[in-house]
Amino acid sequence: MADVTAPAKAADAAPAPKPHPLRDTLIRRLGFGVLTLWLVSVLVFAATQVLPGNAASAVLQNTATPARLHALEVQMHLNRPAVAQYWTWLSGLFHGDLGTSLASGASVTSLVGGRVVNSAVLVLLAGVIGTVIGVALGVLAAARRDSWLDHGLSVGALAVTALPEFVVAMVLVVFFAALVWHLFPAVSVFPPGVAPWSTPSLLVLPVATLVIVIVPYTFRMMRAAMIDALESDYVEMARLKGLSKVRVLVVHALPNAIAPTIQVIGLNFLYLAGGVVVVEYVFNYPGLGQELVSAVSDRDIPVIQFIVLLLAAFYVLVNIATDMVSLAASPRRRLPRS
Repeated sequence: MADVTAPAKAADAAPAPKPHPLRDTLIRRLGFGVLTLWLVSVLVFAATQVLPGNAASAVLQNTATPARLHALEVQMHLNRPAVAQYWTWLSGLFHGDLGTSLASGASVTSLVGGRVVNSAVLVLLAGVIGTVIGVALGVLAAARRDSWLDHGLSVGALAVTALPEFVVAMVLVVFFAALVWHLFPAVSVFPPGVAPWSTPSLLVLPVATLVIVIVPYTFRMMRAAMIDALESDYVEMARLKGLSKVRVLVVHALPNAIAPTIQVIGLNFLYLAGGVVVVEYVFNYPGLGQELVSAVSDRDIPVIQFIVLLLAAFYVLVNIATDMVSLAASPRRRLPRS
């Protein structure tokens, strides 16, 4: 008689799928990211609700009368319960309706869209250039450990970390735009609709300011990680095999030292999202930070809500990308476990 339980036993004996660190981490972080963005949306909406005054009084300003104030509040749906206002705003985001600016009457998309691109160009250029320079200087300092070059770079990095962004910006303006040399414009003003890369000279000083501010952090972490890697057994074995110093640095030490530096690179990009506000103000650069300052002063709630939520989404995505790249750079952590 045939054993009918054999297929069931075979199915029960099938091995369970192995956990995959990259896939499982990505799914988990995406879930937490969605939850974080929802909590941020609630906090942002609540914060705009408790601001002194309201959007209607900010729009009318000195022309406000009780009748006109009430009529504008009804028009803006400010007389509705806070929960209903929040749901209207949140559902509009899912449908691509970002709302209308209370100060100018224009759609938030048309008002903020170009400025998002302008700020993204600053962040991307400064982040990439600062990362390349910081990693290169860190490798160079570690390779020449305890030399005059190593000490000079370390002291210079410590000195720069003590300087705020606006001080670095002012020094660059004095030397390269105002008093010493007149190589670049002192302000980076271009009309709406014009791509920032169409006039590269306007980007030099803002990008240079951000690069100078973030390079020391990448440099110090890269130097420390490279020193640890150069003192490891596998690097000593590579030296005993007679490999060249450049090959030992680039092929054997650098890949193992880059993982902890990736976390600092991610933090630098997160810093740039906030630090760009000061730089945009100093150089009068038409970016997202400048628009956020104007929206806060005008009580332009839809613009404030969208910009803050956009910055929060950027923070979440950069954190997820940093964790995934750091995990992928560590062979022992990225491979599935048996």
